[in-house]
Amino acid sequence: MQSSTSLPGRPVPLPDIPERHVVLGTSLHGPWPEGTEVLYVAMGCFWGTERIFWRLPGVVTTAAGYMGGSTPNPTYQETCTGRTGHAEAVLVAYDPARISPELLLKAFWENHDPTTANRQGNDIGTQYRSAVYWTTPEQERAARATRDAFEEVLTGAGHGTIVTELRSASEAGPFYYAEEVHQQYLHKNPGGYCNHGPNGYTCPVGLRLDDESTPAQTEVLPPR
Repeated sequence: MQSSTSLPGRPVPLPDIPERHVVLGTSLHGPWPEGTEVLYVAMGCFWGTERIFWRLPGVVTTAAGYMGGSTPNPTYQETCTGRTGHAEAVLVAYDPARISPELLLKAFWENHDPTTANRQGNDIGTQYRSAVYWTTPEQERAARATRDAFEEVLTGAGHGTIVTELRSASEAGPFYYAEEVHQQYLHKNPGGYCNHGPNGYTCPVGLRLDDESTPAQTEVLPPR
């Protein structure tokens, strides 16, 4: 639902959205191979986020876009005002037979700071918030379990609590593809801006997601 301060947006998608991923050669929009699942993540500027995920084995395609707001089909300039409500997000389509939601989320937690609200480094604003939007029950279980386990790691090392937004994709609303210039940006511009990278801590994997009473095994690594 739009508020009185929301930008109106537009009823049609932005023009000239590419059809294919320039690195993986796969469709940005689908259809994808049978069994493909989709997870949406936001962790600051979507340029670096997308590159992290297209490099993972089992990922079918990735795309940069806007999600979690109220303005239909927003532009980059509109999203940057904070008046669309969207986060800079990345669509991750993957083969669950080759990579699990837990391993995708391991990459998510370990490559940004999930304890800062609406900020990653010098990037400040609601569009830079940390978020996970799931599309399956397995993804939801993995998101909550890995969040809890990683929070133990961070608080044990003296850091704040995780403020990542966790919601279903149906609740967050549509994913709107970003303009062509933003798709696979760091492949097209290898020296381009990126503030993502290892945060120095390891997210535990191998969790028993079906037994929340089992304590997670955690490992704290020194900053690197």
